[in-house]
Amino acid sequence: MKSVCRVAGELIKSTRGQRSTSARGEMRRELETKVLRLPPTSTGPRVLQDDRADGAEILSCTARALKEGHVVGVPTDTIYGLACLAQNSEAVRKTYGVKGRNGHKPLAICVGEIQDIYKYCKVKVEEGLLGDLLPGPVTLVFERAEVLNADLNPFTSLVGVRIPDHAFMRRLCQMCAEPLALTSANVSSHTSTVAVHEFEELWPQLAVVVDGGPIGDHSRLGSTVVDLSVLGKYRVIRPGCALVSTVDVLQRKYGLSEDSGGAEGGGGGGGR
Repeated sequence: MKSVCRVAGELIKSTRGQRSTSARGEMRRELETKVLRLPPTSTGPRVLQDDRADGAEILSCTARALKEGHVVGVPTDTIYGLACLAQNSEAVRKTYGVKGRNGHKPLAICVGEIQDIYKYCKVKVEEGLLGDLLPGPVTLVFERAEVLNADLNPFTSLVGVRIPDHAFMRRLCQMCAEPLALTSANVSSHTSTVAVHEFEELWPQLAVVVDGGPIGDHSRLGSTVVDLSVLGKYRVIRPGCALVSTVDVLQRKYGLSEDSGGAEGGGGGGGR
């Protein structure tokens, strides 16, 4: 029996052969894009059936593409994203090229477990705070650790980190054993996407597109981005889809006060 990756590649071959590359910028070589659909049981938060061979195949195929230095399209708990290995400088550059993104706009990183945050970020808040907000639709901004790729957001000492409340993404990070650079799956400054067909123009530049079905409530707001790099303070960089609940946790439970000063703003969540 053919693998999921091979079958998916053959299914889309005839239709993709008729599409040209994006008119933006110079002509780019099209990849043999694989569009892979997650099982219905794995589209929701935290649910991924270990006994579903197709789900395991999709994880393996996507992880392999990332390790080979490609950019992939993936679902999260908020909107669809573009991901690559954060420690791979060439892959990071490719991601900016796919989006047509300004090189001075940051990319967030995505990890699978809370303990991973401590490896790549200098955390100044209680671990309980991380557990109260993550996994979830929140990007937390900290001072970056030296181990993080210096070519990722070299213009700032900060980095935004996510753990999406989405089982596929968490497992993918665990399989790669290093952080993913993550940004929204759309042409820069265009509307965020909540279904794979909405960023179809980017497919020719992606090795894998993972179809997790329609996402959430279609709000398109993306994650709430909060800077926690200053001890005892928080600063909202982007309101996103979870502002009220996030601020409530920060203020009521942990006693953080809002930082109204002009702190460095280069470590955001890698949105549009």
